[in-house]
Amino acid sequence: MSRVTVARRIAASAAYGGGSLVGVGLGTYALLRAEAIIAKRRVGHPFEAPFAVDGWYGPDGPIPVGLEATPVRMLMLGDSGAAGLGADHPSSTPAVVIATGLARASDRPVELRCIAVVGALTSDLDGQLDRLEADHPGWRPDLAVMMVGANDVTHAVRPAVSVRHLDQAVRRLRALGAEVVLGTCPDLGTVRPIPHPLRHVSRTWSRRLAAAQTIAVVEAGGRSVSLADILGPEFHRHYGEYFSEDRFHPSSTGYRRLGEVLLPSAAAALGYGEEPAEAAGGAAPTPSTSVAVPAPPPPGRHRRSRGADQVLPVAEAAVAAADEPGTEVSGTQVGGQDRSNEGRWASIRRRLPLLHGGEPPVGEASDPLTDEPAATPANVG
Repeated sequence: MSRVTVARRIAASAAYGGGSLVGVGLGTYALLRAEAIIAKRRVGHPFEAPFAVDGWYGPDGPIPVGLEATPVRMLMLGDSGAAGLGADHPSSTPAVVIATGLARASDRPVELRCIAVVGALTSDLDGQLDRLEADHPGWRPDLAVMMVGANDVTHAVRPAVSVRHLDQAVRRLRALGAEVVLGTCPDLGTVRPIPHPLRHVSRTWSRRLAAAQTIAVVEAGGRSVSLADILGPEFHRHYGEYFSEDRFHPSSTGYRRLGEVLLPSAAAALGYGEEPAEAAGGAAPTPSTSVAVPAPPPPGRHRRSRGADQVLPVAEAAVAAADEPGTEVSGTQVGGQDRSNEGRWASIRRRLPLLHGGEPPVGEASDPLTDEPAATPANVG
């Protein structure tokens, strides 16, 4: 069964209330339960709690509440990655990196609320939103950024169940008027505390979940950014610098890099950082801050080509993005149509970080992106 077919079936099973182990099998399910025990023993619990980061932000950090300018309202939700567990200062958490970057891009203050919970599963997103509405009635985000899915893998949650909860959360946020950006499930097969052969099992499950997450988010009106083996060559070369003391959650440096990767898509979702330019065939505009993501090459070949954004049926785009770190997938049109016979049309693109003045991060310009294992930020809560 092809990966595209598996991703489609997981998404379809989620939509129709199924919970099957599509393309995984009972053996894999049992191994993942064993992995959860091993990973938690090795990682331990070295951190007390993430920083509280709610507040108003300008380009250089926190600012007084109540400035005359209307703020951009940003919501961060999900698991310990979204909360920034392991960062040594609030300014290094992904939420604050994105908030300050948005303030710079929009020339407006950003009102940030972070409701992410350490150890959260995708099924916990609904509860996080319930608490937001109870604590801040009437507050509606302009942008919601999510990082979730890693704990679903380590807890062996069935992919269709996980994706169904994600779909519900995205649709709820869209009904509130929020643009939604998801950082997909990272590739847990590249995390050192997880031993072989469970790393291979984790990689398979993680990437299948990430692809299915992308389908669900795009179908619900949001966009996704692949956190597969994000900045893999850089994280691999500087493992001690980019990971915190538990060797599992990112360090402050690692979290800043994650925030920088998510920021361009967050800004674009709100209409900042793009120059509208109609692409051939009625496809999505090609932004000035993006470079192309080529189609997956034959096994063993490097991916180096650059060109216009690709437009594919969403399942194909989702599988391509799951292998290509930093790739954004969002809905688009072809010839004025949202959908093909194979599903919703989606564009895939690779945006350059806004915080680097349009320059690619270290390691991307000179290092080919391959399928070789590399270290990745992850989370077992």
